[in-house]
Amino acid sequence: MYVAARYSRGFTLLELLVALVLAGLVLGATSGLIKNALGTDEVVSERNQLLRDARFAMERMTSAAKGSRRLLLPQADNSSTNWPENIREETDPASPPIGDSTKATAVLALTLPEYVDLDADGFPDADNDRDGRIDEDTPADMTWDLAPGIALVDDDGDGSVDEGSANNDDDEALGTSDEDPLDGLDDDGDGNTDEDFGADMNGDGCPGLCGVDDDGDGQIDEGSSADDDEDGNTDEDFYGALVFYLDDGVVKERMPVPWDISGGGLVSGLDYMVSDIADNVTRFRVERPAAIASGEQLVYLTLELTGPTGTVVSLTSRIRVGGGL
Repeated sequence: MYVAARYSRGFTLLELLVALVLAGLVLGATSGLIKNALGTDEVVSERNQLLRDARFAMERMTSAAKGSRRLLLPQADNSSTNWPENIREETDPASPPIGDSTKATAVLALTLPEYVDLDADGFPDADNDRDGRIDEDTPADMTWDLAPGIALVDDDGDGSVDEGSANNDDDEALGTSDEDPLDGLDDDGDGNTDEDFGADMNGDGCPGLCGVDDDGDGQIDEGSSADDDEDGNTDEDFYGALVFYLDDGVVKERMPVPWDISGGGLVSGLDYMVSDIADNVTRFRVERPAAIASGEQLVYLTLELTGPTGTVVSLTSRIRVGGGL
């Protein structure tokens, strides 16, 4: 039986070239899609990391504000200056200062919250004298750091740090110290209330409150006028200043500690540790609006982070100081 032979026909050179061209087009399109997908994944990953960092830093600041008894910085706006003390904003790269201020800086400073107990001794670190009361007997240098205002901080937003020679000048109002006793009034007319009182905190010339048995021991106004809680000691419960600020694109937290770091032989406002809580920060803004009718103090925060690829995230928060107490 005769069987016809089968012949196979291969690709011509032209067909092979056309196939290679088509394959190249398909691969080119596919590689573009893969590249875009990888690029999108990188952007999403960067954004998620920035959000985590921003939320962590914002939570640190909001928790501190809710747990604090007093907002130290920003100060209220002083109408006699041409820059806003109540708005502290800093960017990276640096934004130009306003008015006669020589440098724009952002800072949030609060008295140390009661929940902080770094040495785990059962007493809040803010209770320096361990008497169960907090910030009830401050010295004339309220933060007890041997500097006008808070040491190494531009308190009044004029661009200068620790200007002046008076450690008792707690608001950096040059040439003026202890001019605003603890009485709920703006005695010096600078827009702030009770921001720079003396060793006799309420300025009444008596230990504690005049005519009052402050410590419940049956005696009235015993001891020195600088003994604001009538416990026999004076100026033993200074403000622990918890400070957040921007430094070279990093938001830093300056936490007071209840042990001697500075080497001064005792614990003071110069004893603190500094931690980074967010990097890649391109904008940090802190605003102190006017106190509301009930006397409550609010603070507005804005935090902007920018990643290496240009991804930007921004968070804002509105907090009532002491709202968690």
